[in-house]
Amino acid sequence: QVLLVESGGGLVQAGGSLRLSCAASGLTFNSYAMAWFRQAPGKEREFVAAITRSGGDTYYADSVKGRFTISRDNAKNTVYLQMNSLKPEDTAVYYCAARFRFGLASKGYDYNFWGQGTQVTVSS
Repeated sequence: QVLLVESGGGLVQAGGSLRLSCAASGLTFNSYAMAWFRQAPGKEREFVAAITRSGGDTYYADSVKGRFTISRDNAKNTVYLQMNSLKPEDTAVYYCAARFRFGLASKGYDYNFWGQGTQVTVSS
């Protein structure tokens, strides 16, 4: 069975930082591109960031460019999302996802596996 487990969420003031982690098991981690999505109450799930299998390429939503950084450690089967300069509009449940096909993707249906999510709340 494939399992993706997010951690690192919490409550932070605007301007603060958090680092999310997603630990993967049950798959050959370096055969999957990874991504982060988020969903706020009453809103659609939206793409945040993606990273290729080797970590050589990344892709970000315009709303987080310059503030968030996605990275991965294939030796630890873990993908990270470093979030800086957080804003109240970043408040959401953050999900990690795994994609087997080559290349980057920003649509949820392009991903094979999903974690359960971790809550990020940014106060003003």
